Amino acid sequence: MSLPRIAIVGRPNVGKSSLMNRLAKRRVSIVDPTPGVTRDRVSVLLELNAPSYTPKGTEPSLIELHDTGGWGVYVIEGEHIDDAGKDLRDLTSDIEFQIKEAMQKSDLIVFLVDAQSGITPLDETVAEMMRKAGAGGKVLVVASKVDSRKWEAHGHEAAALGLGEAICISSTSGHGIQYLNDRLWERVQGIETLDIEEADLKLAIVGKRNAGKSSLVNALAGENRVIVSEIAGTTRDAVDVQFQIGERTFTAIDTAGLRKQKSFADDIEYYAYRRMLQSIRRADVALLLVDATERVSQVDKKLTQELQRQYKPTVIVVTKWDLVDESVSPEDYLEYLTKELRGFDYAPIVFISSTENEGIEDTITMAFNLKEQAEHRVSTSGLNDFIKTVLKDRGPSSRLGTVAKLLYVSQIATKPPTIAMVVNQPSLFEGQYERYLMNRLREELPFSEIPIRLLFTKRQRKSLQDLKTRKKPDTINEQSRIKPVDGQAPTDCIDTLPDDIEILNDESFSS
Repeated sequence: MSLPRIAIVGRPNVGKSSLMNRLAKRRVSIVDPTPGVTRDRVSVLLELNAPSYTPKGTEPSLIELHDTGGWGVYVIEGEHIDDAGKDLRDLTSDIEFQIKEAMQKSDLIVFLVDAQSGITPLDETVAEMMRKAGAGGKVLVVASKVDSRKWEAHGHEAAALGLGEAICISSTSGHGIQYLNDRLWERVQGIETLDIEEADLKLAIVGKRNAGKSSLVNALAGENRVIVSEIAGTTRDAVDVQFQIGERTFTAIDTAGLRKQKSFADDIEYYAYRRMLQSIRRADVALLLVDATERVSQVDKKLTQELQRQYKPTVIVVTKWDLVDESVSPEDYLEYLTKELRGFDYAPIVFISSTENEGIEDTITMAFNLKEQAEHRVSTSGLNDFIKTVLKDRGPSSRLGTVAKLLYVSQIATKPPTIAMVVNQPSLFEGQYERYLMNRLREELPFSEIPIRLLFTKRQRKSLQDLKTRKKPDTINEQSRIKPVDGQAPTDCIDTLPDDIEILNDESFSS
C-alpha cells in the first residue's frame, strides 16, 4: 500500500510552489518570479481535512503532495547560460522527465493555469500531453491568481482545454483554497493508504556544487527522484525523498549545492542556502559529500564549521572514488582529508560510487550508528566515576593561586550529548583542558564519532537568607525544569542543578 499521490503540474510561473506552500501551511518550495526555480520533484506529507458537510469526526486524508518544475521553462525563455558557461536549456529534458514521472506515479494531477495570463499555447501543449498519456481522467484543473472577482471569468476560460471546469483560487489571499481542499479530499477517497510513522532516520545530504548529492539520493531511493546534471546548482530546493530499506524507513533531504556566499547570484541562491541550514537542523545525521576528484575547498571547510556549530553527527562521504587515480590509496586520502578538515577527525569516513552503487550500504550503517550514539545517555554515577578517573590522571592547571575544583557532573541532554560540569572556576577547565577532556570522553564513552557539548558553570552560592526563604517547587512546570530532557539543552538548565550536591573530590587538581 502507499499514500495517495497528488502532483501539481503546469507551465512556469503559474503559482505551483505557492499553492504547495498554501496547502502545506508552511514554506516547502522556494517561491520566486524567476522561471525555473523549482526543478526537482519537491514532496511533502500533509493532511486534507474532511469537508464540513461530512459527519462529525470524519478522519482527514493523509496524502503525498508533489511540486514539479515548470514545463518547457528554458525553451520559452530562450538561451540561458549559467556562471560556468553551460546552456541551461539542457536541463529542460531532465525537468520534463521528472514531471512525466510525477504524473505517471500520481493518483491525481492538479493542472495549474494562470488566470491573469490566460490560456497560452504551452498550457495547450501540457493538456494535450496529458490526454495522449491517458491521464485526463485524473486531472483537476485549477486556475490560480484569482485575486479578485474580475479574474474569475478568465479562470473559467481553462475549460477550453477539454479537461473539465476550473477551480478558481488565490494562494495569496486563500480564496477558493478550502473548496479545492474539499475536492481533493473527495477524489482521494477509496485510494489505499498507509499509516506513516516517523522515519527511522532523517539524513541531510550536504556538500558543494556537483559533489554528487543528487546521485546519492537517487541511489538511496532506488529511482530518479532528483535531477542529476553536470550543470552546477541544478538543485535549488531542499528535496525530501522518502524511501525504505528492509523494515526501516528513511527521509533523505537533498539540499542545494553551496558556493561562497559572496558568489550568490540572486535571492534564489540565498534562500536555497538558508533552506540547507534548516535541513541540517531537522536531520538526525548529516552526510557531508566531498568530491574526491577535486581539492578540498573553502566551501567544504565552511560546511564542516556549520556542522560543528550545530553539533550535528556527520558521516564524511567521499564521492566519485571510482574516478580517482589508482595510485592514490584510501589511506593517503584519509590523511589528506584529516589535515584539511581540522577538528573534524572524529567523524567517520566512507568512500562511495553512486553510479556503481558501491559504499551505499556502509553509509547507511554508519549513519544509524551515529544516531544511536547521539541518543545514548550515560548514568550520572557512571559519568562521575569516569570523571574521577580522568581528574586523577590529569587535572586542570591552577592559575594565580586559584585551585581548580569540580563539584558535580551530569549528562543533561542528548542529541547532542550534553555534559554539564559545575566547577569553582570555569575558565580553568576551558581551552586546552577542555580539548583533553573531550578526547578522553570519546575514548571511553560511547560518543567516539559524534560531537559532544561540554558546559562549564560556576556553582551559585546561596546566602543564608536565600536558604531560609527557599521553597520546593509547587507547580508541574517548575518541577519539570529540573529534569533532563532529550534534545538541545536549554541555556538555563544548569541553574537547576541541586545546591546540596556531594563534592566529588575535595582535593585540588593540578597537572
